[in-house]
Amino acid sequence: MERWKEINYIPAPAIAASYGPLTGMRVLMTGSIVAAPFAASVLGEFGAEVIHVERPNIGDPYREQAPVITRGDRKISAGWIQDGRNKLSLTLEINLKIPESKEIFLSLIKNCDVWVENMVWTEKLGITEELLLEVNPKLVIAHISGFGRPQFGGVPDECNRPSYDPIGQAEGGYMFVNGFPEPMPPSHAATFINDYLTAMFAVNGILMAYLHAQKTGKGQAIDISQIESMSRVLNDTFVSYFELGKVRQRNGNKVAIFQPGNLFKTKDEKYLYIGAYGRAVYERFVKALGLDLNKYTHEACGNSVEAVNSELGLELNQLTIDWVAARDSEEALKYLLSLKVPSGIVRTAADLAASEHYQKRDNFIEYKDETLDKNVKAFGFVPKMSETPAQVWRGAPTLGEDTDTILHTLLGYSDREIANFREKGVI
Repeated sequence: MERWKEINYIPAPAIAASYGPLTGMRVLMTGSIVAAPFAASVLGEFGAEVIHVERPNIGDPYREQAPVITRGDRKISAGWIQDGRNKLSLTLEINLKIPESKEIFLSLIKNCDVWVENMVWTEKLGITEELLLEVNPKLVIAHISGFGRPQFGGVPDECNRPSYDPIGQAEGGYMFVNGFPEPMPPSHAATFINDYLTAMFAVNGILMAYLHAQKTGKGQAIDISQIESMSRVLNDTFVSYFELGKVRQRNGNKVAIFQPGNLFKTKDEKYLYIGAYGRAVYERFVKALGLDLNKYTHEACGNSVEAVNSELGLELNQLTIDWVAARDSEEALKYLLSLKVPSGIVRTAADLAASEHYQKRDNFIEYKDETLDKNVKAFGFVPKMSETPAQVWRGAPTLGEDTDTILHTLLGYSDREIANFREKGVI
């Protein structure tokens, strides 16, 4: 068949709205919960035309993840409402052994600048980098996986391991340093933080490769793994091990190398974090507590592991605990901030929803969710840009909502051909 050889590239956006710094980029995303879809979401918020490929009659499992919001006989996950917006939904059975699927998929590849996937088993479906770069030499291919792709190195059996967010946190070294010391077990961070970090590394790689492709006409593959994304944000952990022989341990909420750097319970049963790194800030803090700087010096109490754990350092920590415990959270925060001591109260979603600061920064936005067919409220955008801001051009799509439009507009298929694909279960 090889109809893909005859079709022409249709500039983006052909279906989505035109806005943002990435207008003109088209992204094909074949993946599910959470990293690959979120990477595509970020690109879509800033103007890329994103096609989210989902299996016919099944869709991305993210659509059903609890908690689910219902309206009559309609239901959709809160996560899909937040992260599915600004996408086109195309249902397609991706298996290049099926002639029609191969034709549609390769035609899409020819019409896209970026392909993002986290399926891992792509070669089993007949999809190879060589084939895709033959179809579209400028294509940016972003592979997202738990342990990386073997063509970039590594142990093949490790690369083939299945993974989820907490597995990446565990195997990437983050979970070991997160939480309280033994006998408490290590703890994983909530809300799929590993997936989201992996997605942001993917976005960074995609933009660099896209810029290179625009300059040179040459695409490339990018390999982003959960474990390496996690390891990359461990600060000095590996240098400390290689150069000093130190294995970083868990310290709970307490910073090991300086104080104050800890979470303290307030009189009104809330938690206040106080951080004072460096001599100047430390001295402001000691003065704020009305203590003698000649006694509680930075060198003796606050500038090293030894100082923090010295008799005087531990005494200062207890004085801090007592000082915070005698005050309400907002009272303590206001006082410390008046003396330029960095502090913060642990906030809930309800706290932030009511925050004047968040509201005046337009952090909450409303748009129509396609599945529920009603306006919803969600978190807005990061970063904020003065000239090319992000926007929501539409809410998260229903399953397969844009299949016909994409096949018509980008690939030139007729109504009859599309009906035939649907009859065969290809779409």
